[in-house]
Order: sequence, then C-alpha cells, then structure tokens
Amino acid sequence: MYNYNIADPEKCEFVSVLSEKDLPNGERVFIEIDNIPIVIFNVAGKFYAIGDLCSHDDGPLGEGELEGYKIYCPRHGASFDIRDGRVLSLPAIVDIPAYPVKVEAGEISVGIPIDE
Repeated sequence: MYNYNIADPEKCEFVSVLSEKDLPNGERVFIEIDNIPIVIFNVAGKFYAIGDLCSHDDGPLGEGELEGYKIYCPRHGASFDIRDGRVLSLPAIVDIPAYPVKVEAGEISVGIPIDE
C-alpha cells in the first residue's frame, strides 16, 4: 500500500470536506471521497486523515481507540500512526493510506493523489 503523506501535495487534488469548527479537538469524522472511506482526526488542533480500512482485514479502523497518534484496530488490535499511516504492530504488516490535510479560511480539505 502507498503511504500518501509522502506524495507531493502538488500532485494531489484537495477536496473541501468540512468546516474546522465542525471537528473539535479530540474528535473524529468519517467521510467518503470517490468511494474511498476516510477518517479525519483533530489531535491538539492539528488534523490528520487516514484510510478507514485496516490493512490486516479491511476492518473499520476509524472506530478504534486512539492513544496520542496511535490508533488500534477494534477487530484484532493492529495499530497505526495516524500522522503517516505507518503500521506499528501486528497482525498488520502493511501501512495504510494517509492523506495530506490543509486548513484554509476555516475549511478542512483532504488531498487525494491524482492518477498520472
């Protein structure tokens, strides 16, 4: 799986998804862009977006417990870093997509890589 945060933001299409005020600190919101399930987190006023599927078994990752920047899959306990999608523990062995996030004029936008 490709780690999207490493992608050049210039090669992403940024899609406005919600107002900054609609995602308070410590909360998350579930969205879908082009049939891609994504969860956006507000951690200490900074926003992170990851794919909402565990790479271990396609479980609902965004429903898992968040400790700092580490999210645990509610099915089997695999963990990932929401900042870059990096897998942190078994049973997962593949990173998950992480998407760049911009906040402009109070609007949160998620960057989706453009197919070349």
